[in-house]
Amino acid sequence: MTSLRDSASHPAGREQLGRVGLWTGSLEGVPVARIPDVLGEVEDQGWDTLWFGEAVGREAFTAAQLYLGSTRRLVFGTGIANIYGRDASAAGSAARTIEAMHPGRFVLGLGVSHAPLVERHRGHNYGRPLAAMREYLDALDGTGPLASGEEAMPPVVLAALGPKMLELSRDRTAGAHPYLTLPEHTAQAREILGGTGEEGPALIVEHAAVLAEGVEDDDVWRSRAHEHLNVYTGLPNYRNSWTRQGFDESDYVRGGSDRLKQALVTRGLEATRARVQEHLDAGASTVLVQVLGENMLVPPVADWRIAAEGLLG
Repeated sequence: MTSLRDSASHPAGREQLGRVGLWTGSLEGVPVARIPDVLGEVEDQGWDTLWFGEAVGREAFTAAQLYLGSTRRLVFGTGIANIYGRDASAAGSAARTIEAMHPGRFVLGLGVSHAPLVERHRGHNYGRPLAAMREYLDALDGTGPLASGEEAMPPVVLAALGPKMLELSRDRTAGAHPYLTLPEHTAQAREILGGTGEEGPALIVEHAAVLAEGVEDDDVWRSRAHEHLNVYTGLPNYRNSWTRQGFDESDYVRGGSDRLKQALVTRGLEATRARVQEHLDAGASTVLVQVLGENMLVPPVADWRIAAEGLLG
């Protein structure tokens, strides 16, 4: 069977994504009319790539088209498009259309999401994650271009935390997009994927940071880290991942223990620069910094500028 990794016209590589990019959910709070202004600032700051999720806000493919159409050169990735949000045929058709409109500027990140979101919010049965993803990729591999000029698929990567999903990422797609993980996990993921941070399957890692003025105030860092981790600490997929990374039930209080906060959310530019480098040294091809602002639905543009000045170049 031809894999999506083989069929991707534009690999999820370093030239397109750069070594450091942004991850944000804050664009959900920006009205459509203001999106070009916000993303224009992101481009002016020098970022190469920006990734966003799909939970209960904008639909992933229409959001990608909105963001791509509002910018000149930024590469966008879905982190992730929920496989329960649309069937594989619809996903393949949408991805091909976006690739035709914005060649080389879109990476399709796919994931199984989480049982509460899939069952309560979307009304689907949440299947066994690995089997569900494998079946979805089988169906996606079986799709073909049905519209003129849309032969090319963008690169596909998988939200992968455990070894089996990382193996599936390696065998069937362009790489993996882990979220809420430590550099030690990055090293293990690179070992499974093969290659290095410079070549081989893409390993696109997310990392959260607080960079605001006043971050020396312990309450600023702790409150933003707590808000960031509050939902995730209730989700079994992440709890299982953290257990494999050395944490335990005492760390999974809502918002996370101080130990979990300190491990997953860096404080200040120097600590963030060091953590990004640790991920790169461990084999990440791109590190996506999720800068935590005062309000999750307000883009932290000023803090993004601090990050750009300290992390890019």
